[in-house]
Amino acid sequence: MTTSTTFDVEVSNQGLGYNKPQKMGNRLWAPMFAMAVMAFPVALILSFVRASDIADGDFESAAELGHYVAAFGFIGFLAVFTAISFAVARILGRFRKGGGDIQEATGSRVQTLKMPVSAKAFIASMAMGMGMTAIAVVLHFVAASNVGTWSLESVERWARVLEGFRRLGVGLYLFGIALGLGTIIQVLRFQSIRIRQLPDTA
Repeated sequence: MTTSTTFDVEVSNQGLGYNKPQKMGNRLWAPMFAMAVMAFPVALILSFVRASDIADGDFESAAELGHYVAAFGFIGFLAVFTAISFAVARILGRFRKGGGDIQEATGSRVQTLKMPVSAKAFIASMAMGMGMTAIAVVLHFVAASNVGTWSLESVERWARVLEGFRRLGVGLYLFGIALGLGTIIQVLRFQSIRIRQLPDTA
C-alpha cells in the first residue's frame, strides 16, 4: 500500500478491474429494478381490492389484505433501493476500471484507490436495510396467513410493529445510498488528481 496525496492506493502494473461488489452490481441492478416494476402494481391492485372490502364491511379480509399490500409494496421498495445501490456500485466499478485502463494506456504504474471507509459503510448499511425490510415482508405474510386464527386487534398490532421495521429498513437504505454517493465524489477527486499526475509519470 502506498499513498497518493491523501488517498490510500494499490499500485500495480495493470488495472485491477472490478471488485466483487461492483461485479455484483453490474449483474443484479437490472433484475432488481424489474422486480420493483412487478411488485408495485401488485400492491396497487391489492389496495383497490382492500378498499372494496372495507366499503362492504368485510374487515377481516381487509385486515388480511392490508398485510399483503404492505408486503408487496415493500418488496417493491426493497427491490428499487437495492437496484439503486447496485447501480451506485456499478458506477464506482466503471470509474475503477476506466481509471486503471487510462493509466495503463499511458505506460504508467496503475494506482487504484483502496475501498474507502464510506464504501464499506455503504455496503453494511445496504445489507442491514435489506435484512430489516425482508424480515418485515416475511412477517407480513405470516400475519396475513393467521388472520383467521388471530384477533383483529393482534393483526393490527403486528401491522403497527412491522411499520417500524419497514421504516428503519428504508432509513438504512437511504443512509447507505448517501454514503455511496459520497464515495463517488471521493473517487472523482482521486481520479482528477491522478489524471493530472500522468503527464509527469508516463
